[in-house]
Parts: sequence; C-alpha cells; structure tokens
Amino acid sequence: MQTKKEYATELFNPGLNCAQAVLAPFCEEYGLDLETALKMTTGLGGGCNLGELCSAVTGAAIVIGLKYGRCTAENLVAKTNCDMKVAQFVEVFKALHGHVVCRDLLGYDLTTEEGKARKQATDRATSPCNTFVCSAVEILEKLGY
Repeated sequence: MQTKKEYATELFNPGLNCAQAVLAPFCEEYGLDLETALKMTTGLGGGCNLGELCSAVTGAAIVIGLKYGRCTAENLVAKTNCDMKVAQFVEVFKALHGHVVCRDLLGYDLTTEEGKARKQATDRATSPCNTFVCSAVEILEKLGY
C-alpha cells in the first residue's frame, strides 16, 4: 500500500505543484474529490507564482481547514481552533526548514528570469520543493491528519 508521502511525491515529480501534492493524499479522508482539489490549488504553486508563502504550507493549511474549519462566520470556536492548528503546523515546518516563504526556502526568487531558469533546470525528484512536500505530509500525519 502506498503511503501519503509516496503519493504526494508521485504527483509532485511529474509536474503538479506543492499545494496540489500535499492536499491530494488527504482528499478522500476529508470528503474532497481529487479533481476539485487539484483545480482549486492550481494557482498556488511557487507561493502563488510570487515566491511568497510556500505552497506546501498552503496545501497543509487547506488540509487542516478540511478537518477543523468553520462553515459559518459565527463559529468563532472552530476558527480559533483551526488557526491554532495551522500555527502549530507552521511552527513545526519552520523549525525544520527555517522559513515558510518560498523564495527564502529556495534561496532564489521565482519572479526573476534567473529564478525561473533555475527552477526549470532543477530535477523535481531531488529539488528542495520535493523535500518540503514530503515534510509537510509527514508533519500533517504526525499531528493526526
């Protein structure tokens, strides 16, 4: 049987982004169909293509929201709980990797021509992003997702 981390890597390596790869292994468990999940996270890769918040972190926040999120504005207990769970994830991720911002994690800026070329030249299977995807999935699992 394939692990969630293996499934995430299987999706990331051929070209799906970090958010897609992190969210997908958790879809069935939380009642989200895979096609919808992949579509809704398409624009999140590379920190929304701006080098901002790592999309592996964003994908993890979506997983956390699927478990602890709220459906009404009035449900402040669920919002507070979900916010705390996301902060817990971010704290662990940041402790492991030092940052949560894509360009800081990679050490280069994806919005520059040099950064785009560097990303294109990197083998996805051995890229830092693959490490961040695997790490995000592992953290989620350790935290009970």
